[in-house]
Amino acid sequence: MYWILIIITMLASWLVGKRLQSKFDKYSKVHLRNGMSGAEIATKMLHDHGIYDVKVISTPGRLTDHYNPADKTVNLSEAVYNQRNAAAAAVAAHEVGHAVQHATAYSWLTMRSKMVPVVNIASRFISITLIAGILLIQSFPQLLLIGIILFAVTTVFSIVTLPVEYDASNRALKWLQTKNMVTREEYAGAEDSLKWAARTYVVAALSSIGTLLYYVMIYMGRRE
Repeated sequence: MYWILIIITMLASWLVGKRLQSKFDKYSKVHLRNGMSGAEIATKMLHDHGIYDVKVISTPGRLTDHYNPADKTVNLSEAVYNQRNAAAAAVAAHEVGHAVQHATAYSWLTMRSKMVPVVNIASRFISITLIAGILLIQSFPQLLLIGIILFAVTTVFSIVTLPVEYDASNRALKWLQTKNMVTREEYAGAEDSLKWAARTYVVAALSSIGTLLYYVMIYMGRRE
């Protein structure tokens, strides 16, 4: 049953990831009529929200875009930072959406940020605790329970991430539309790109929930 769950999760993750990649490639060919690059889009959105203490920088890799609240930087991958297309505009605006959340103390982002230190600690001990807990389930079932609690922390984190990501996308799309930054065709591409990006987080959360339930079932059925 565990391997079926793993295979289904891996397949879903692969399919969504491939779909996201194909969408990004597709909308990377829809060039912006305003001629702005991802970096320029990000900078303008920051300034339109009255944010001037966040830097927009380029980061190596592909789809490595993220906002770092620790040093207040919007990190855009090379394909987004320099390009002038619907996909780049969507990703750049989405990451700035996180900066806007930070500036406005968006509750879900605040909660997520507070969880990071705990999640980092839990992640270090999850694997060894779960493995040892299963091996010693008859003599020391409490060890597996500890592993389940640690895994539950990361599961909650993945669930809390969902509203954070969806809200950032909604902020991005609203700004792109209300400020007339994109045409109707470009907006459709940006919306579709962000929709598939959000689904990667949904798959991750569902996978985490499913795995957590599996370990709970092992713990509950230890005497059977």
